[in-house]
Amino acid sequence: MAGAREGSLEAPTRHPLDWNNPEFYNEDKLFAELERVFDICHGCRRCVSLCQSFPTLFDLVDESDTMEVDGVAKADYMKVVDQCYLCDLCYLTKCPYVPPHEWNVDFPHLMLQAKAIKFKKEGASFRDKTLTNTDTMGKLAGIPIVNNIVNALNKNDVFRGVLESSLGVHKDATLPEYHSKPLRSRIQPESGEGAEAAGRTTGKVALFATCYGNHNDPQSGEDLVAVLRHNKIPVTLADKEQCCGMPKLELGDLESVEKAKNINIPALAKLVDEGWDIIAPVPSCVLMFKQELPLMFPDDAEVAKVRDAMFDPFEYLMLRHKHDKLNTDFKNEIGKVAYHAACHQRVQKIGPKTRETLELIPGTEIEMIERCSGHDGTYAVKKEFHELSMKIARPVVNRVKKSDAQHYSSDCAMAGHQIANGLGDGSEPEHPVSLLRKAYGI
Repeated sequence: MAGAREGSLEAPTRHPLDWNNPEFYNEDKLFAELERVFDICHGCRRCVSLCQSFPTLFDLVDESDTMEVDGVAKADYMKVVDQCYLCDLCYLTKCPYVPPHEWNVDFPHLMLQAKAIKFKKEGASFRDKTLTNTDTMGKLAGIPIVNNIVNALNKNDVFRGVLESSLGVHKDATLPEYHSKPLRSRIQPESGEGAEAAGRTTGKVALFATCYGNHNDPQSGEDLVAVLRHNKIPVTLADKEQCCGMPKLELGDLESVEKAKNINIPALAKLVDEGWDIIAPVPSCVLMFKQELPLMFPDDAEVAKVRDAMFDPFEYLMLRHKHDKLNTDFKNEIGKVAYHAACHQRVQKIGPKTRETLELIPGTEIEMIERCSGHDGTYAVKKEFHELSMKIARPVVNRVKKSDAQHYSSDCAMAGHQIANGLGDGSEPEHPVSLLRKAYGI
């Protein structure tokens, strides 16, 4: 029998996620596929530096009686699954056996299938339900006066100790601040009049604020709107908006993802029909609309419509720049920036658009760091994973320390705070769009 190719030279392709098929939840088939893929991973080991899933798997193999995957107890397979936070880097940057290679390895979506089966069987803990109910948390913790109390308690050592013992939220994890005035209430929608199209862009933007941008980091969203309007790009908002569904996806709660889709997609598709492009300030949310929802709902024309109109902020600006529609009249130099490239932005296959944009600013030097911060929204705050998350972040933190930069930054605000936690010197990250606003002097 002819041997399999060692690796694939073709561009990776992605199969739709057949999550509505009853066979998707067949545990026997799942464990057979886990064993097959784990055996391939064990023979390759290129992904060992990405996250804790692969060291966990390889330790299980190396410590087994056979030193092969067949020596690992099936019950221990979930230890590997629990460490995966679906960053997708193994699929798009490391694995030589992804489709169209005949071995057809899609590690992240196999982990997602395992999470979905576990969720269907066991549900989720109170902590995990709470952490992934981002809209509810944002609305409750953002109530005036309540937000001050929540923010103060989250910085109180005694309370954090109680929170760790009672809820399983690590006492040393950075928790996001909550704001009583959400981003959506800070933006006055525009009509879109006077927009100038350029290439794929219509020149007018509907902002998907995101639950994090809306409740936890409204300033970056305001900075983004200021930058867009400085470039003569009108901005509006969807009539209604809910969490994109990424936290529920990572939990394996696919039905909740569908419920969020059923609220967001009609509102966004209506805007696309009216000629608006869509931008979200959080890379994970952009990826959700660009990749995960289209793979979950491959026959939904409205999902495809939103996918094709969804942009990363700096992707959008650089598309405009190609047609001389980006204002490059910068008033201020920025200096050196230690820039962390967020995983969920890297896997969008758009290239380093944030770096390219910031490099247009005179007197600016960008040191790009392409390593995972280990945060992933909820992974870094959980008691059982926090120390591992900080271990994953350590190479990024060390690069920032050695860079001697005036600023450190990440498109993922949560990754930025994870880096700040690792530095432990009281410094704060600055979002790239906030640096761009400073350079414009607006």
